[in-house]
Amino acid sequence: MGVRLNKYCAAKLMYGVNSPTAKPPPRPSTLSKEPFLNLAPVHHELGSRAQGAKDKQAQFVCFLCRDSSSTSTCKCKITKICCVTCFMISTGSMTASWSVTFKDPDICAVRGSSVKFRCSYNYADGETVQKTAWYKGQSEGGIWRRVELSVLPLYQNRTEYQGDRHHDCSLVIHDLQHNDTGYYYFRFDTDRYGWRSKASVHLSVTELSVRVYPVTVRAGDNVTLQCGTSCQPSSTVWFKDGRPGAKPEFQAQAEDSGNYMCAIEGQKLLRSGPVALDVQYPPLNVSIEVSHPGPLANGSVNLTCSSAANPAADSYTWYKRTDSFSSSSLLQVGSGQVLSLQVVEKSHRGAYLCQARNSLGENNSTEVPLAAEETDIDLQIILIGIGVKVGILVLLSLALIWVWRHRCNSAVDEEEYVNDYENISISQPHGFTENHV
Repeated sequence: MGVRLNKYCAAKLMYGVNSPTAKPPPRPSTLSKEPFLNLAPVHHELGSRAQGAKDKQAQFVCFLCRDSSSTSTCKCKITKICCVTCFMISTGSMTASWSVTFKDPDICAVRGSSVKFRCSYNYADGETVQKTAWYKGQSEGGIWRRVELSVLPLYQNRTEYQGDRHHDCSLVIHDLQHNDTGYYYFRFDTDRYGWRSKASVHLSVTELSVRVYPVTVRAGDNVTLQCGTSCQPSSTVWFKDGRPGAKPEFQAQAEDSGNYMCAIEGQKLLRSGPVALDVQYPPLNVSIEVSHPGPLANGSVNLTCSSAANPAADSYTWYKRTDSFSSSSLLQVGSGQVLSLQVVEKSHRGAYLCQARNSLGENNSTEVPLAAEETDIDLQIILIGIGVKVGILVLLSLALIWVWRHRCNSAVDEEEYVNDYENISISQPHGFTENHV
């Protein structure tokens, strides 16, 4: 297969070469960087690369042996393009029939998912495929090499060849990890030739991440959730506290606080890490709890104020409603979350409410009535008071009656006296002269 030109010569077809020691695209532009080759593998390599030539007429470069002492390890140097025909190949028929095609040469997937490299290959009629293999490109000491996946421990039990030895070369990689990112190549060997794909499949493994806008959320704000990935935008689904159905845009309310996650449609089990949404709001549902509900006997009672707020309420103020004939008003009677009445008296009876406050606002509870229980002593005091009042009223009534009657009697006596005097004056005889001493 070689050509003797005074000394042993090896020929190599340069068009379509994809040497296992060559770096990935872009390829070296100068021939001087091509490695030296020995004679032994040249014939098979030459046949493989000649089949990939796309031109009707192949181009050959001759390597002249520096040392002819051993034909098996003959090292050669590159010369100018030879006019000597080094190898005769029917390029027209073989170029059209030998190929490897990747349906999607650039794939992006989420860590933990599975990915499928859809691949097909063709070869000349009459050939029989004996072996297929997938390789990953790796840089070793600055040199780009293709390493078969079957010898890499990282891929043990994670790869599944779904192709065959006819035309399908599809490969599935499960449970993707970040270090799976890279270039992948396919090779098949027939009885006489081996064919490596010049092109490759590039795989990018990414993470899902969630961002919340704005950073600080208050009740009533418009919230936007974004599911981030380095892959092309795709349909996503959202979860709140592990339950599906959350929306990426909404007006925040207190009940929207929670942990949010996203996933790619069709891969709902592969979710992003959780991101907490903390909705801030003023006190809500302010209420009062009485330690002793119902009528209260002499003793102590505690009124406790509670509310739902974010941040938590940091100020509590207590009010009691006072009623008068003309108006009703609230009187501040204490502060703090608990209002303690050590001795319940009648003066404590009334309607109480508390006001809870945080940095975002305030809210009031509904009024809670507080009634003191009436004891026997209280009843006796009330009866005595009523008796005293009745006695006073009776005495006043008697006094008024006595005064009235006394005045009436005085008026009658006076009237009778006047009448008697008048009668005496009229009855005096004529000629009677009153003697004055």
